[in-house]
Amino acid sequence: MTDEELRNLEKEVRKLKRKSQEWASQLHDLVEDRLPAGYEELPTMSQSAYDACKAWADANARLMAATETAS
Repeated sequence: MTDEELRNLEKEVRKLKRKSQEWASQLHDLVEDRLPAGYEELPTMSQSAYDACKAWADANARLMAATETAS
């Protein structure tokens, strides 16, 4: 992996982490402010949060593998 590819992957990991944190914040707000009345939002919001966290975890694993290989 080139230095530029590694930097791009690092950038992607940071972006995906921020996105997952944003979903976590929205999920927290739902729990704190809108439950139990907003219970119907739980499945969709939970799936979105899960998907964002999974995308981050996958990208982070690729980054960790790439940095181990580069060492």
